[in-house]
Amino acid sequence: MEGFAEASLGRLFVVRLPHGGDLLESIKGFAVERGVEAGVLWVIGAVRKASISFYDQAEKSYVKQSFEEPMEILACTGNIGRLKGETLVHAHITLAKRNGETVGGHLEEGTTIFSAEMFLLELKNVALNREYDETTGLNLFRL
Repeated sequence: MEGFAEASLGRLFVVRLPHGGDLLESIKGFAVERGVEAGVLWVIGAVRKASISFYDQAEKSYVKQSFEEPMEILACTGNIGRLKGETLVHAHITLAKRNGETVGGHLEEGTTIFSAEMFLLELKNVALNREYDETTGLNLFRL
């Protein structure tokens, strides 16, 4: 193990996110509004358009893709933590196109909500602070 922490369960929020809102910003806004500094989340629903990214491990950079079409959110999971004192939502999303084809990656700003229902479970007695990791080029938990 490179590190672990034991947490306690806090509040559980069941949230209907706003039609037309940005999915990533809506999740972050709700967490900030409710004072959630550490948590795990799940979202289902649909989007009007999406922006996702894939982390290129060799280049140590994110490659973004945009989709200008309605899609179903098959799964969106992630966590709430902190980076440089700011709330950070790190979420992955799997989306289905009309023909059944799926796409997925890191959720990015620019994903517009058609409908979205979120469960957000707050974690207590743990700090999910991120810091830069030289080996991966990612901002990982400092536990």
